[in-house]
Amino acid sequence: MNNIDLDELKNLLIDYGTEYSLKLLGGILIWIIGSWLIKKVKKILLKAMDHLDYDETLERFLSNLIIGGLKVVLVIAILGQLGVHTTSFAAILAAAGLAVGLSLQGSLSNFAGGVLIMIFKPYKIGDFIEAQGEMGTVKEIEIFTTKLNTTDNKEVIIPNGTLSNGNITNYSTEKTRRIDITMGVSYDADIKQTKDLLMNIMTDHPNILKEPAPIVVLGELADSSVNFKMRPWTLTEDYWLVYYEIMETCKIELDKAGIEIPYPQMDIHKKS
Repeated sequence: MNNIDLDELKNLLIDYGTEYSLKLLGGILIWIIGSWLIKKVKKILLKAMDHLDYDETLERFLSNLIIGGLKVVLVIAILGQLGVHTTSFAAILAAAGLAVGLSLQGSLSNFAGGVLIMIFKPYKIGDFIEAQGEMGTVKEIEIFTTKLNTTDNKEVIIPNGTLSNGNITNYSTEKTRRIDITMGVSYDADIKQTKDLLMNIMTDHPNILKEPAPIVVLGELADSSVNFKMRPWTLTEDYWLVYYEIMETCKIELDKAGIEIPYPQMDIHKKS
């Protein structure tokens, strides 16, 4: 009797071992083949997007989304091969997804914001933008966040939800930009001489555009200075270079012409 029971147990273990070994082997094969297919799909997808001249930002976003979905399908297929009831697993996954969704409403908002950014394209990788109190060049647009590189080479990560619902200033959209400079001089300065000098500084600069033409006007009679408004135009990529050079040249040329640039000072009179 014991011999019969031991033989049956041995046969049972062999049957189960053979069955689950085959399932495990099948799961490993599905993983290897599925991973290979996902890599192939990613290459084909990126090549097709390049051929259709898709935006680089949209390429990364869509490829990450599609590849992520395919990996989830691959995991479900492997679990099914191992004997896990995928219908029950799908129900559990849906319930877990609902619970996670309720607890991660901010993340879902950021995901929706990322989709809106992809659709309406207020900015793209390489643009210089100002948003949420930060300024920088767009380094990467991910599903939930946007990464900026600031001018002093810091990385700033901003949630897409707040970006899509806030004001965004894109300095890279247009090819040209106007530079606004206020130059204050003494009340003793001759108005025509000062205007001509400031205009010559702008027209002589090689990176200032002829059209639209630069202008200089008397903008304000301030408490201690007469303020002239200078309005030259330049290419967007030359903005800061031209701004700094104009400021420096104005100081040099005004000093040469004997035109005083006033600065805060206090006169003290002592009564004896």
